Amino acid sequence: MTKETSPVPAPMTATDAPNVPIHLRPARSDDVPALVGLLLRLKRLNEEFDPLLKVRADAEARATALLTQDLADPKALVLAAEGIGADKDRVVGIVRAHLRERLFYTPENEGVILDIYLLPLYRRHGVGEYLLRETVQALKARGAGIVTAEFPAHNEIATKFYGKRGFRAVTLVHAKSL
Repeated sequence: MTKETSPVPAPMTATDAPNVPIHLRPARSDDVPALVGLLLRLKRLNEEFDPLLKVRADAEARATALLTQDLADPKALVLAAEGIGADKDRVVGIVRAHLRERLFYTPENEGVILDIYLLPLYRRHGVGEYLLRETVQALKARGAGIVTAEFPAHNEIATKFYGKRGFRAVTLVHAKSL
């Protein structure tokens, strides 16, 4: 399945999410500068959860390259959330996910949510719930039989958010600074 024909969430309609103040769509190359800013905000927030997640000095260039690569990758999903009203056409959120093969387990294909970030003004309006639901649907449509989310272990907000929606820990990564 090519990037052009891969299932992606349809734009939100009033009947889909009446109280969600965004428009969700597949990201485009002209979105990259705005998406980089949002991704870096998320990574700096992650840094607050654990000093082993210190953001590098070249993070902006790396984020630009990563997002550009993801937009060309048929196994990647990058969504842009645009505001409505006064924020119409302004990118206010990002979702980044990948489809990967599970070599030893079934189901064989895993959708991995790598990043979800919304500007603070758009939180607590059901937007995160909507983003997650649409992301899960898009990953399922691409062949994922399981969806996982990766985030810092000490991020209690993410732990609660995903836990309330049926996610649970499956694997753990332990680190030691050298």
